[in-house]
Amino acid sequence: MQKAGKLKIGIVGAGNIAGIHAQSIQESHNSGLVSIYSRTEKNAKTFSEKYDVRWFTDWNAFISDPELDAVSICSPNGNHLDYGKKAAQAGKHVIVEKPIEVTLERARRLIQVCEENKVALAVIYQSRYIPEIKEIKRKLDEQLIGKIFMADAYIKWFRDQDYYDSGAWRGTLALDGGGVLINQAIHTIDLLQWFMGDVESIYGKTGTLTHERLEGEDNAVAVVKFKSGAMGVIEGSTSIQPAQPRRIEMHGEKGTIILDGDDAKILKPGSKTSEKEDKGPATGAASPFGGFSTQPHLKQFEAIAEAIRSGKEPPVSGKESLKSLAIVLAIYESSKRNAPVNMDDIMG
Repeated sequence: MQKAGKLKIGIVGAGNIAGIHAQSIQESHNSGLVSIYSRTEKNAKTFSEKYDVRWFTDWNAFISDPELDAVSICSPNGNHLDYGKKAAQAGKHVIVEKPIEVTLERARRLIQVCEENKVALAVIYQSRYIPEIKEIKRKLDEQLIGKIFMADAYIKWFRDQDYYDSGAWRGTLALDGGGVLINQAIHTIDLLQWFMGDVESIYGKTGTLTHERLEGEDNAVAVVKFKSGAMGVIEGSTSIQPAQPRRIEMHGEKGTIILDGDDAKILKPGSKTSEKEDKGPATGAASPFGGFSTQPHLKQFEAIAEAIRSGKEPPVSGKESLKSLAIVLAIYESSKRNAPVNMDDIMG
């Protein structure tokens, strides 16, 4: 069991998302930020000055700090295994920004090494901690709209060419794992499968239609068959102008539940859809951190710290995070084959 007191966390990587992690950890009641590791001295020092923590460019010095309980990995996706493995072997708990990794093989290796070293592994999917989304999950568990027969997810966002050019890893297969699906859309895909349960099969198409120098996709569509019998679609894009709020629609025998951005609507038979007042660009739709609130990250970090302190499996676990990654990879595989793929074949 984790020792009493706050969970002391060090961050790996000083990019944009690391700042969100840092602020959330510092505002948490049961965790504390103690250090930053970056391969670049300038980035490490700048981060250290902003958040008043120790900085390291020497990995061994960073990971051997006896005060350090856990690491929060904010490196490019394809490096999560490398850093997570070394952290686990040093006896540190591992927290990973989504996705867990870029392939199921690498993801499972990270899960295995954490189990072997008896450390916790959690993956950040902070959307599950938005109050209206938690309420949707509760209503679905209560079968408020009955058996669902159709469920769709739409992530129609925008990223300009400068966004992709700002980091050599962005949109690459080795370090990003792909494009819009694995980077931007995976949060909403995670919610879709969390709401709906396991996927049976997928038929997907991907393409790079409006950006240059991408190995990954900027547009994707997929037809989804759930094991429950429900059908649906997933649409993801970073080409849409103006950017749209992310949206999930679930249609059941007794009504409809809609997630519009971070707002929930429940429509029963006989009710009318009403247009919401335009609140401006949705969180993350037009730019990575436009309108961004750290509260969902904060709530997940608190839940992770509490689970670790109690010796329980933290949310969202490494194994749980495989589900959304597998859906993304299934769409990629289906597009390559130009044929439907069975999720059991992808999961192996």
